[in-house]
Amino acid sequence: MMGRKKITWILGSVVAVLSVLLLANALHGEKKSAPAEDTSRLIDKATVAGPGRVEPDSEEVKIGSELAGKLREVKAEEGDMVRKGQVLAILVNDEYAAAVAAAEAAVRQKDAALRKVLNGSRGQERREAEANLRQAESTESNARSEMERRQQLWQAGVISREEKERYEREYKVDHDRTEAARQHFRLVDDEQREEDRSAARAELEAARAQLEQSRAIYEKTFLRAPFDGRILRKHHRTGESITNSSVTADPVFTIGDVNGLRVRVDVDESDVSRVRNGQAVYVTAQAYGDQRFRGKVIRVSGQLGPKNVRTDEPKEKVDTKILETLVQMEPGTSLPVGLRVDAYIDTSR
Repeated sequence: MMGRKKITWILGSVVAVLSVLLLANALHGEKKSAPAEDTSRLIDKATVAGPGRVEPDSEEVKIGSELAGKLREVKAEEGDMVRKGQVLAILVNDEYAAAVAAAEAAVRQKDAALRKVLNGSRGQERREAEANLRQAESTESNARSEMERRQQLWQAGVISREEKERYEREYKVDHDRTEAARQHFRLVDDEQREEDRSAARAELEAARAQLEQSRAIYEKTFLRAPFDGRILRKHHRTGESITNSSVTADPVFTIGDVNGLRVRVDVDESDVSRVRNGQAVYVTAQAYGDQRFRGKVIRVSGQLGPKNVRTDEPKEKVDTKILETLVQMEPGTSLPVGLRVDAYIDTSR
C-alpha cells in the first residue's frame, strides 16, 4: 500500500513540474513575439494600399475618323509599333480625290485670267485692232468723198434724190464702223482698270481657298498615328463601315506610348490625407508572384470619384469613393497595358 502511495505522489510531482515549465515557456514566447507584432502594425500604418491598372504614358488614345465611310485598307495590326504621321488606315476616297482635281483646275483657270488682266492684250491683238481701225477710217473717208460728190451732183440736177440719200446712208454705216473699231482699239490698248484687277485676284484667292478645303477633307480619309507608340487594339477591319467619331465614338485603333508606363491607383477615401506627390510606390501583380515593380506618385487628383478598378473580391464595397492617384513607373518596367495590380504607397516620408 505504501509503495502505491509513493508512486502516485511521484507522478503528481512530475505533472506539476511539467505544467510549471510549459507555463513559463508560453509566457517567454509571448514576450518575444510582442515586438514583431508591434513592427507589423507600424508597417501597416506607413503604407497605403489600393488596386490599380497599368496604362501607357500617353494614356490610351482612341483614333477614329472625322468622316463616315468604308475602310478601303487597314494597314496596322495589334502590337505593331508605329511612328508619328504613319498611315494606319485609308477610307474609300475617290470622290474626295476628284474634288481636289477639280479645285486644282479651277485655280489654274483663275490664275490665267488674272495674268491676262495684269499683262493686258498681246501685241498681236493691238496691231490687229489698229489695222482694223485704219482700214475703217480709210473706208469712211472714201464714203465721205463719194457722199459729198453725190450731193454736188444732186444740187446740179444730175442725179436723183434717192441716189444722193443712198450714198449718205452708206457713209453713215462706214462712220459707225469706224467708231466701233476705234473703241475696240482703245479697249485693247488701254491698261486694265483697277476694279478688274481686284476682281480677278479675288476670284483666284477664292479658288485657292476651295482647293485647300478640298485637300483638307481628302487628307481626313487617311488615319495617321498622332505619336510614336504601339497599337493596343484594332476595332475595325478592311471593308467595314465607320461613323464620324466626332459625333459618335467609333474608334478604329487604340494606341499608346509604351516607352513609359504608369499605374492609375484607386486610393480609398479614408487614406486620401496621407498621399502626396513624390512618395515611393511598389506594385505587385498575381501573374508575377512576389516580384515588385517600383515607381513614385506624380499626380494626385483633387476630387473624389467612383472606383475605376474592381478587385472582384466578395466583400468589396463598390459604392466607396476613391481618390485617383497616378504613379510613374521606373524606366524599363515591362508590364502589359491594362494589367490589374496592387499598389503600395509608402507614406512614411
